[in-house]
Amino acid sequence: MKNSFLQLVKDGITNNWDKPALTDIEKKTYTYKHLAEEMAKLHLLFEALGVKKGDKIALCGANSTHWAIGIFATLSYGAAATTILHDFNAESVHRIVNHSESKILFVGSTVWKRLAESEMPQLDSIILIDDFSILKSNISGEFDVQVAFDKKFPNGFTKENVYIHDEQPEDLAILNYTSGTTSNPKGVMIPYRSLWSNTRFAIDNIPFVKAGDGFVCMLPMAHMYGLAFEVLLSITKGSHMHFISKVPSPQIILGAFALAKPTLVIAVPLIIEKIIRSKVFPVLKKQPVSTLVKIPVLRDIVFKKIRKQLIEAFGGNIVEVVIGGAALNKEIGDFLTKIKFPYTVGYGMTECGPLISYDYWETYRATSCGKPVDRMEVKIDSEDPQRIAGEILVRGMNVMSGYFKDPEATASAIDKDGWLYTGDLGVMDENDFIYIRGRSKTMILGASGQNIYPEEIEDFLNNSIFVSESLVVEDSKNKLVALIYPDLEYLKANKISDEDLRTLLDKEIKQINGRLANYSQISRYVVREEEFEKTPKRSIKRFLYQNEAK
Repeated sequence: MKNSFLQLVKDGITNNWDKPALTDIEKKTYTYKHLAEEMAKLHLLFEALGVKKGDKIALCGANSTHWAIGIFATLSYGAAATTILHDFNAESVHRIVNHSESKILFVGSTVWKRLAESEMPQLDSIILIDDFSILKSNISGEFDVQVAFDKKFPNGFTKENVYIHDEQPEDLAILNYTSGTTSNPKGVMIPYRSLWSNTRFAIDNIPFVKAGDGFVCMLPMAHMYGLAFEVLLSITKGSHMHFISKVPSPQIILGAFALAKPTLVIAVPLIIEKIIRSKVFPVLKKQPVSTLVKIPVLRDIVFKKIRKQLIEAFGGNIVEVVIGGAALNKEIGDFLTKIKFPYTVGYGMTECGPLISYDYWETYRATSCGKPVDRMEVKIDSEDPQRIAGEILVRGMNVMSGYFKDPEATASAIDKDGWLYTGDLGVMDENDFIYIRGRSKTMILGASGQNIYPEEIEDFLNNSIFVSESLVVEDSKNKLVALIYPDLEYLKANKISDEDLRTLLDKEIKQINGRLANYSQISRYVVREEEFEKTPKRSIKRFLYQNEAK
């Protein structure tokens, strides 16, 4: 099949049959043959459950081998995968499952404890990700998947038995929800052409990743960035994935690097920044290093040694670290450039599945986010695109089909000529390197790659009778801080003192945090004496307050 994503997956499996494919760190390892067998077993289960081609199957759980098996089984069967971040609260998971019209839910045991089956009435079946046991089904009588598997493949399971759906470019492959807090969640429809184009680009432009290479999966698999370049790329390349299911602290991540010895690392800025700040910068401040780096002749020797040690910390085999999801801290970027560390910064968004731009580290230009990737066009909506920042518009094979059941949102995002309005501001130089100058969107990237939308948290705050208006920003420790301008008239009318207001807000924020995912909780708040400055449309000028909590 021409331009078939699933054919890339099948080739990755059959060409690396006996190599290790998936490992839960310190737990079980699946070879590519075992991966294919587990996919075939789930196909038989889907058939028994009455799943039809095009039906939606939701997955909500921490990173794991079984999560990966679940999504590959879903896609190769011909169903569409609804990916849900396991950190979402119960209300959000219920809402997304219902909005997506999913028939089956694969759910991790930790997530399942906080869900209510009665809130997802349209689900036909619920399967525990941990061991693929059936929690609910519409099967009459018992169904033993191993018995069904042995019956279908009495002579054993071979490469010739690997089945993949005959995909069409515009078929829906993944329905990705970046947030579920609002009453009208947005489901980004990623078609197979986008999966193929993203994966094909990675295969063609990251040739140093070879079959058998280690890979560390630490970004949320429910987000397109981690899914596309840690999971999908790894399988098509025949690599060996190691899954981190816990919150990826520097210590856990470095331990995984030592085990997997990856050639490619996919990361978000905060992960890299934490490693540099906790492991490298303290060394630079100590004597005699702090003195040596001030001497030009010796500085290069020190930097070369630090570079070598940093590469060793990444497992020793690292060829490139790709950073995406948000802007890299300038101080960290400058340092990595000085020591000639092999890093690059890419640019993308869920709606592009996710790639927009990238460049190999040796030709990457510092502070840029690379050049447009294959099969994608980029233009800057500005009278002088090389000097005056304008909104970044993109068009091409990677772009989504639209937002699920939301034609109005789709029409406002993609114009009649196919240009997707990213909401990001930037310039593009004469060599097509893109430089992001700002974000008209306000999304904050969580420490583990989660998307945090401050407006959603602000909606909760603004519903309080004590709050007139609010902004949620990040402080210097990457914690969320609420800037609150109280309703002075209400406080005066009800004779509420400053001390009483603090007590009331403490209680209010505690209740709000109970409705939010752990990564999007308010760590503290600041009460303002003056209201926020507004635009003529009465929108708060956010950019004026981004550093107020730092």
